[in-house]
Amino acid sequence: MHPMLSTAVKAARRAGAIINRAALDIDQITIETKQHNDFVSEVDRMAEKTIIDTLLEAYPDHAILAEESGRRGESDYIWIIDPLDGTTNFLHGFPQYSVSIALSYKGVLDQAVIFDPTRNDLFIASRGKGAFLNDRRLRVSKRIKLAEALIGTGFPFRDFQHLDAYLAMFRDMLQKTAGIRRPGSAALDLAWVAAGRLDGFWEIGLSKWDIAAGCLLVQEAGGLVGDFSGEDSYIDTGNIVAGSPKIFAQLLQILSPHLTDTLKGH
Repeated sequence: MHPMLSTAVKAARRAGAIINRAALDIDQITIETKQHNDFVSEVDRMAEKTIIDTLLEAYPDHAILAEESGRRGESDYIWIIDPLDGTTNFLHGFPQYSVSIALSYKGVLDQAVIFDPTRNDLFIASRGKGAFLNDRRLRVSKRIKLAEALIGTGFPFRDFQHLDAYLAMFRDMLQKTAGIRRPGSAALDLAWVAAGRLDGFWEIGLSKWDIAAGCLLVQEAGGLVGDFSGEDSYIDTGNIVAGSPKIFAQLLQILSPHLTDTLKGH
């Protein structure tokens, strides 16, 4: 394993331990509302501090981009961190959330870790070296018909400006797939696309830290990731489609009639 990846794994496992301990007594957790339906708990902050401390102890010159504390430092190496993706699930004791850590080098995603602390599932990827779940090589699903595909998504919850476009996409997707799932942690959804548990995924307006690690996992598992026009602005716009190559192309066809100019990435 690449030394930077193993440091990230150590950081993710430490954060997972904090999250698992806190999950035993959720009622004791202090919560703040960042904005409508967007919650942050002391657990997010503690997990993030542990991750950053672990990474900077090993690589003090690296830069950090983290959900709760923002950007710090300048370097070709940037760690992109979501300490607890799925906070709302976590706060309800709904066991679907994850720790997401990605390393970007000169603007290109290089290493990825997504850790599911409730199942002890560790998803990792290094650019050009494949994606793995607990030492098992991952491949995206082999299904080729959209009508047989299970597709993940995330409902708009903070910003409702694209709600009508999203609901139109959702209506078409319901009728043309085997089912839609909305588990509540985009990072984990993407890891599950890499693992073939979902055949594809789409969402509007995600943040870099939600998707950076998951995108590399999907690509290293043989899948495709793009924005709604199939291009590569997804890391910046947060409008993302992912899936096995065959399913990815069919998802774009369904989404394209519903794109507003903003969603086209213009």
